[in-house]
Amino acid sequence: MTPKHEDNLYDGIPETGTDVPETEEFSLEEILAEYGGSRGQRLLRDVEREAAPPEEPEQAPPPKAPEKKPPEEPAPPEPDPAQKAERLRQEARDKLLAQAVNLEKLEQDLPRAPRPISLEEVVGSTVDAVMEEREPLLKPRRGLFSRRKLEETEELYARPEPEPEEEPEEEPEVIGPEPEPYEAAEEYREAYKRRKGTLPAAAFLALLPTVLLAVEQYGLVIPYWSGDGRLQSLVLLACLVVTALLCRPVFAKGFSMLGRKRCTAELLISISALAAAADCVSRLALPERSDAMPYASVSCLALVFALWGDSRESQGYYDTFRTAAMDDDPPYLITETERGACKQRGFVPGFYTTAMRDDAATWWQTALLPVVLTASVVFAGLSSLGQGRGSDFLLNWSAILTAGATFSLPLCWGLPWSQLTRRLQKAGCAVAGWSGAEKISRRKNMIVTDTDLFPPGTMQLNGVKVYGEEMKKAVSYAATMARAAGCGLERLFDGLLRGELGHYEKADDFSFYEEGGYSAAIHGESVLMGTASFMRKMDVRLPGDINLKTGIFLAVDRQLIAVFAVKYNPSENVDFALRMMRRSHITPILASRDPNITPALLKRKFHKGVKVEYPDLTARVALSEAEQDQGVPRALLFREGLLPYAETVAGGRRLCTAVGRGVLLSRVGRGGGTLLGFNLVFQLGSCLLTPLALLVFLLLWTLPVLLMADWTGRY
Repeated sequence: MTPKHEDNLYDGIPETGTDVPETEEFSLEEILAEYGGSRGQRLLRDVEREAAPPEEPEQAPPPKAPEKKPPEEPAPPEPDPAQKAERLRQEARDKLLAQAVNLEKLEQDLPRAPRPISLEEVVGSTVDAVMEEREPLLKPRRGLFSRRKLEETEELYARPEPEPEEEPEEEPEVIGPEPEPYEAAEEYREAYKRRKGTLPAAAFLALLPTVLLAVEQYGLVIPYWSGDGRLQSLVLLACLVVTALLCRPVFAKGFSMLGRKRCTAELLISISALAAAADCVSRLALPERSDAMPYASVSCLALVFALWGDSRESQGYYDTFRTAAMDDDPPYLITETERGACKQRGFVPGFYTTAMRDDAATWWQTALLPVVLTASVVFAGLSSLGQGRGSDFLLNWSAILTAGATFSLPLCWGLPWSQLTRRLQKAGCAVAGWSGAEKISRRKNMIVTDTDLFPPGTMQLNGVKVYGEEMKKAVSYAATMARAAGCGLERLFDGLLRGELGHYEKADDFSFYEEGGYSAAIHGESVLMGTASFMRKMDVRLPGDINLKTGIFLAVDRQLIAVFAVKYNPSENVDFALRMMRRSHITPILASRDPNITPALLKRKFHKGVKVEYPDLTARVALSEAEQDQGVPRALLFREGLLPYAETVAGGRRLCTAVGRGVLLSRVGRGGGTLLGFNLVFQLGSCLLTPLALLVFLLLWTLPVLLMADWTGRY
């Protein structure tokens, strides 16, 4: 049998220490190349196979008698097998020590173990050590022969959560020094009187050449006019000069707005009037200029329409500031919130600043009119200089520029604005210009509360029934709960408390309930107040003979002590306001604290088509508390009730709609007029595009703007 050897493979290797220089590194390829074949184990197996004695057969034949031979020299005695095996083993160890020089370094890296260490453990520990030195601590490790990332099952520390990005806060509006409302009203009253005073005379002078052209168009011969180009030019030039003098505010506004980097329709109309006047002079002075009629008559009417729009704008601001000057401390204001328009405590500062901001028509004009002005110059050059008719440059430019300026553009803001302010003045309201109207009507929502839907006088008490308590205590507790809730029942119970000579108590731990009620602690007693369904959910037993849809129940320590029969009477003004809001596509948000005021009650008391948004209890309480704030005034209210509030918001929405549609139509008409004028003067000169035809074209584009302006004040 082969003896079993328990010797360790490393027994014959001297220990030289365990410190390894930090500068020496072993790659995975070097380790596998050196020890991948397990050279030491193969050498040891070869040595043991040579040292082992041959195994004897199980049944050996009997030994034969040796044959006699001649005597030979005595052979040296064979060594003992054990000594031979020990000698071979020592040679193998020496050979292994001579060949495996790097094995000593590997021994110094690995700790001495009380058991044999397999090759897999050696390679695995070495690879892990190298990878940990070269890779970051949290980087996922790879398998030895795999390219797939291993999943991390545990983190050494929690990864920091990304900080939420903070939304940029809106910069607070800067409210500088403002004039008093009556001062602003006086200023705009004077401006309105100046513009209105010269408007009839300017309109008459502008219509005079137009009438002459229309009469001549029908074939009638006018003495001293028909066929005399020089006299026609002088008359047109005189009418244009006088009309321009009467319409001085148009020139002043156009060039003053240019100083503020605003390009408005008044500027284009002023430039077109100057171009038409220069064309009349060129017709008198230049013989090579064509005999076409100048467009001075169209420029005169353009100045009149611009003056009309400015006068109506001044009238609107005059009515607005005159209403704002009625009281230095108005009862209410309207401002914007995240959910919609909200009525709050009155405050005047900031109203003038909001009202003086530019309107939407000015914004669009500033963006597009420079393009029209540049295009008119280019088109005029192409249609005159490009075709060898340089003397007709002013003629073509005045035609294209007047068609691009349009009559309707100066009316897009002034007419709807004056229509709205005239109506709101009668209702005791004032809106702060375009900016105020746009902000309160942007979200198409209005926050309404108990007192908006059922103002004082519409709620009445039809009876009180007390169970086992004094009337004075029941009324005191009910009035205290109503005041703590801040609902519309406060006034009702306040009058009842005064009649019973009671007084308010101190309510602690007051809470609202989504089920329709309140709770508080008064003098250490648990007080509940709310609807019948709320009492049942709070395990308060109610009498079976009471059937009140809008009753208020009061319980102390889960025992019913009083029932109040409250009746809600609908108001015609509130019903009209709700219908108005529905026609204007404005949704009321019901922020009521009265548990009885629900969408179902509104459908019973008002028309069935009323639709309101009914948020949860937390949102209702927060929205109702917003009424106690004081934001920037976008509109002012001087009357109680829902109707003035609804008229202001609905009117602001109609104003924004009318101005937006008017600007859109004017943009289409302006672009079409510019391209059409260029095409006609380029192809046919001025034979087809006569002043009378251009006038009819511009009037047709003005008619929709006039209709929408009238629609603004009808709701």
